[in-house]
Formats: sequence, C-alpha cells, structure tokens
Amino acid sequence: MATLRIVRARETDVPVIFDLIREFAEYEKLAHTVTATEERLRETLFGARPAAEVLLAYWDEECAGLAVFFPVYSTFLAQPGLYLEDLYVRASHRGQGIGMALLRHLAGIAVARGCGRLEWGVLDWNEPAIQFYEKLGAAPVRGWTKYRLSGEALGTLAATDPGGTA
Repeated sequence: MATLRIVRARETDVPVIFDLIREFAEYEKLAHTVTATEERLRETLFGARPAAEVLLAYWDEECAGLAVFFPVYSTFLAQPGLYLEDLYVRASHRGQGIGMALLRHLAGIAVARGCGRLEWGVLDWNEPAIQFYEKLGAAPVRGWTKYRLSGEALGTLAATDPGGTA
C-alpha cells in the first residue's frame, strides 16, 4: 500500500520544485510566462529573505505535488492569513487525495499561526479545481477583481515615486 507524506521543502528540493512549477504552468496553459530559474527559486525561497514556503507531497518515494504559500495580512480582521499561490498534483497522482492532504496540512499551519483565513485564486476555466474547492466549503469571493502590476508597468510606477523606496 502506498504511503503519503507531506514535508517542508528544503534547498536541495529546488530542482523538483522547478520541475513541478513547469508542469503546473503547462497544465494552466501558461508555460510561455515562466521566467523562473533554479537559481532564482533558490534565492527567493531559501535565501536571506524567503518570500514563500513550499510543501511537497510524496507518494511513496516519488514527489507527487506541491503547495507554495506566503503570509498576507487582513486589516479588517487584524489577523495574518496565508495565500496559496500554487497547488499542483501531477496528473499521474490525481484522484488519490494528495491535493486534499496538502490543503489540510496548509489549513493546519494557518490555524497554528493564528491566521484568520486561507485564500487563493483559480482560473475561471478550471472546473475540476473549482468543484474540488467548493466541496471543501471554500467560496468564491464575488465582487472582487484581481489586479496585477508587473514588468514594465511595475517599473514605470516605481520610477514615479518621489520618496524613493522604503
């Protein structure tokens, strides 16, 4: 019988994290947007100021999936929260409860850290994921539209800051 274990990623896991990110981007039809490298992942996940944390799910000895998350803050709750950036289970391992186990583990981390909520986004077309999340009791946040500044637009806005960087 196969066993599932969830572990916090370590720096030596960067190659498998990178492979999973590329697979996830392919699944979401966004492979053309990936500019990450192993070196940048190593620095941003395990360097002096880690920007996010990673959980890895192992099915027996094979890495089957990951969850990438980071802290956020709610002024309305006056509590921290967690934002789930990526939840991915390899196609060969779907349907075995791995995604559920990763979310359960992450919910436990959120509760242990005194978080008021765990939130994430999902692509509108990803019906299997939407159905999965709604079965958990998660609800879409209606009335909100996600915005993003990146690349040139981000640099242009930053260049207009008269006070410089904090």
